[in-house]
Amino acid sequence: MKTIHAVQVLINENDLLEAMKTNHVELLDKLLHDDLLFNGPTGETATKAMDLNNYRSGTINLHTVESSDLMLRMIGDNAVVAVTVEIKGNYLGQEIDGKFRYLRVWKLFEDNWKVIAGSVVASQT
Repeated sequence: MKTIHAVQVLINENDLLEAMKTNHVELLDKLLHDDLLFNGPTGETATKAMDLNNYRSGTINLHTVESSDLMLRMIGDNAVVAVTVEIKGNYLGQEIDGKFRYLRVWKLFEDNWKVIAGSVVASQT
């Protein structure tokens, strides 16, 4: 079962990155838990509602979202993903072009994996 869950999380992780790149708000809504807390690179904490509003309004507009160096740990009905993501585009009025290290916690709810927590920092590599 652990292997099946790891595969499901990896599929969802890819779906999440694609949704970020394409502003697919409905898919983001499906993948993010309603009570999500996410710490951004400047220390701000965002909720799911805040994140979805930013994508809906177009204040997040990314044209490159490519992952590498993914690490996955399964812990019960939780999965912890650490991944480097190269991002190019516009984020809240700022042009960005760099690599960022994300940490996301996925939790299994019935048959659906959802992100319940996360953070991002600029990558040094």
